[in-house]
Amino acid sequence: MKYILLIGDGMGDLPIADLHNQTPLEAAATPTMDRLAPLAEMMRVRTVPEGYPPGSDVANLSLLGYEPERYYTGRAPLEAASMGVELAPEETAFRCNLVHVHRPDAERLIMVDYSSGHITTEESQQLIEAVQQECGNESVRLYPGVSYRHLLVYRGELPEGFATVPPHDHSDQDVSAYFQEYRQIEQFPPLLEQASTILRDHPVNRKREQEGKRTANALWLWGEGKRPAMETLQQRFGVGGGMISAVDLLKGLGVLGGLRVIEVPGATGYLDTNYQGKAEAALAVLAENDFVVVHVEAPDETGHQGLAQEKVQAVADFDQRIVAPIVTEMERRGEPFRLVVTMDHYTPVARRTHEDWPVPMFLYDSRGVAVPSGRTYTEANVLAAVQENGLDLASGSAFFRRFVEQEG
Repeated sequence: MKYILLIGDGMGDLPIADLHNQTPLEAAATPTMDRLAPLAEMMRVRTVPEGYPPGSDVANLSLLGYEPERYYTGRAPLEAASMGVELAPEETAFRCNLVHVHRPDAERLIMVDYSSGHITTEESQQLIEAVQQECGNESVRLYPGVSYRHLLVYRGELPEGFATVPPHDHSDQDVSAYFQEYRQIEQFPPLLEQASTILRDHPVNRKREQEGKRTANALWLWGEGKRPAMETLQQRFGVGGGMISAVDLLKGLGVLGGLRVIEVPGATGYLDTNYQGKAEAALAVLAENDFVVVHVEAPDETGHQGLAQEKVQAVADFDQRIVAPIVTEMERRGEPFRLVVTMDHYTPVARRTHEDWPVPMFLYDSRGVAVPSGRTYTEANVLAAVQENGLDLASGSAFFRRFVEQEG
């Protein structure tokens, strides 16, 4: 049996007036999901336990069958694992965003863009390397990642009660109070001030400004944590294979879960990602292994940006360029397979941030399921199916055991 987990990050939404009161999932053209879902088992799964932040770290950890209550230590340690950065016991990893902020006066700081206009990896790596060269020391090291997503490792103890916030939760908002949190760590205020000067004067940003693009004029640190101790998926569930994603967080989950992380050229984490390369990589994994995860970030990014039509496109691309080619080839091969289409969490366009609501999904088995849903895959249809057959699972581990046929 082959097990295929397809994740449209942040795909869930609320009805949007500009989409004739439909959600992007309802408005998008999704012919392959429309064919499979009526023959599949529908369910809702609580991927974010009560009291946990509704981030992609917690939610995707759940989707892979790990209990956040036991395994979650923060987002950044997962990204460190993906980058091959080993954390010593006294070290804490931070996600380091290149952001664009605005200072209207001496007291206020506005988060304009958590992604610096989706700065390219080539540009951002030059910026992070310049900051590391000038600011890196025994206590602080910076590592370049992908696009606006980077890593900072701090050697030392964090003050009691120290906590950060993700910048994408505060777009166009005053973040002055959150920025003050960094003052609790002696090394951070001078680091952030010097980094802003380096970024402002760097040729990469000067060129972006001349081209009318958003510059990366500040660092934003968040998602802090120490390395978690995790068993592999093979040890926990008896499955192994590959992880395909453009996002370091998912790659880190793959590394810690014992999956082979597949690097796909041109995988960007946005609408311009290499869908064909991702689908082909997934099929190559399934030729040799029994499990693969394909994660697509674009629905989440468009949700954070409040872009309804672009989110519709992201959902349609997910169906037509990921789900369709994988299903078509698996059917051609004639091997039995179980395929889950899901989101990790909701990212409603109107709210531009994550929500911790239980996520709708469907589980298609090429051999057939006991109670087919008879419905297409939408938020409302899954809720209706759940109300009929009661498949409302309280945790990601309960879902994953059902997925890989280890009920009980």
